[in-house]
Amino acid sequence: MKKFDKAVEEKLGHYVYYLKDPRSPGKGVFYIGKGGGKDTKKVAGNSRMFQHVSSASETEEQTKKLNIIREIEKSGKEVIHFILRHGLKNEATAIEIEAALIDFIGVNNLSNLQSGHHSGDYGLKRADEITAMYKVEQLSTNEPLLLLNLNSFFDRRLTDEELYNATKESWLCDSNRLKKVKYAVATYDGLTREVYKIDNWYPCDEDGKTRWGFNGDKASHEIRQKLSYKSLDKYRSRGNPIRYLNC
Repeated sequence: MKKFDKAVEEKLGHYVYYLKDPRSPGKGVFYIGKGGGKDTKKVAGNSRMFQHVSSASETEEQTKKLNIIREIEKSGKEVIHFILRHGLKNEATAIEIEAALIDFIGVNNLSNLQSGHHSGDYGLKRADEITAMYKVEQLSTNEPLLLLNLNSFFDRRLTDEELYNATKESWLCDSNRLKKVKYAVATYDGLTREVYKIDNWYPCDEDGKTRWGFNGDKASHEIRQKLSYKSLDKYRSRGNPIRYLNC
């Protein structure tokens, strides 16, 4: 495995790095990580950035990151290694920089398996989310709602149209209860995100099961102010992405 020499290791300290695909000159960043000290795999932290290439050739493990590395090497090129920040005083600083970079690029655009450390609490958020976080109100309404948890389909950089398309289908619902639902509410990470007034529901077949989608538009300004960016602490349901309220 490629390593830094001793002189470099002694001065490098904790650092944040990224791996670049030379076949994509305009972008190509496909992994972000940190090094320095000793990591849990007993590989010198200062050589951590080179371990990925070694793992791709020495193991048969199938991950997005390792497969990209194999494709690069198969094309006759080599992964480009960049150190973005070094000489950091401690691992905590490296963790924060790593998490910020993953949030900025978007974990879905990388081969990292998960978002950065504490990303859910302190990572990328829109200004209205920050306001909601620190001045949060519990969702309270008599309106007949269907709460739809977008999970991995949600991204804060989605346009209005993309968010609507991610919310509108396809959901495993009770068709009789749907008749009573007036608003569909996109939710993520314990907050309501957007509210749609439903015009009609339609069936959509997926994996041999009948699921449901809706046609509609953003609710009125008054309703959206009342229902958007509200806490769902009272309404969280484990394992089920939908929840009916008042219907």
